[in-house]
Amino acid sequence: MRDLGKGLGHLFKGQRWVLRHGRWWGFGLLPGLVALVLYIGALIALATYAGDIATWATPFADHWSADWRSTVRALLAVLLVCGSLLLAVVTFTAVTLLIGQPLYESLSERVEEIEGGAPDAPRQSVGQQLVFAAREGAASVALTAGLGLLLLVLGFVPAIGQTVVPAAAFCVSGFFLTEQLAAVALQRRGLTFRQRIRRLRSRLTLTLGFGVPLVLLFLIPFVAVFAMPGAVAGATLLARELEPTAPPAPDATTAVRPDAAPEPPPN
Repeated sequence: MRDLGKGLGHLFKGQRWVLRHGRWWGFGLLPGLVALVLYIGALIALATYAGDIATWATPFADHWSADWRSTVRALLAVLLVCGSLLLAVVTFTAVTLLIGQPLYESLSERVEEIEGGAPDAPRQSVGQQLVFAAREGAASVALTAGLGLLLLVLGFVPAIGQTVVPAAAFCVSGFFLTEQLAAVALQRRGLTFRQRIRRLRSRLTLTLGFGVPLVLLFLIPFVAVFAMPGAVAGATLLARELEPTAPPAPDATTAVRPDAAPEPPPN
């Protein structure tokens, strides 16, 4: 329970950090706004042409009665729109982080510089960072989507589908949302996607204490855009606890051996 509270504390600390550094909060809004405009445009286009897509996808229904044909195609159009909305919710954070990778990298670095003990950034060009982020983000989205599909199927099982599955879905979403947000800081410490998953699992209650409340917060329309900069800052603080930076080793020329005799005082 202590880790659960600490995870929630990191979420609030991150939001407080960006509010104290308003310039970074303003910059951090830009990727989310760009992603929001893209998603809204895509969803509006999909809703507009959902009926045409359903008709194109069901040529076998052309010879059915008008009532059955209309019902099946309308149901398919609704499922298409609802499925796209679910996919948008699942992928919004990953896409926003991909769009804002260089900016969020700078934000995370700034948090660590101010808090002290920032590790050295990896020597990569912007292009290399984007390719690496795209590959890692694709792995995260694929795993999340696979687990989401499994939970969707289990949702039709009586009893557990209405009780256990919804709670598990929030936990899974919170875990992977935390992984996506903390990835910037943990990558700086040399952790790959698999290593990050293992590290977050080792402090599961801390991870869920941060991620599950954030998932609930992101369910409120447009909140994800405004809370994203603080979420990145909070995840950086969480990453610092998960994987602290080792203090620099003492200089060999100035280090003193434990058995060395003390220097004589000056004359």
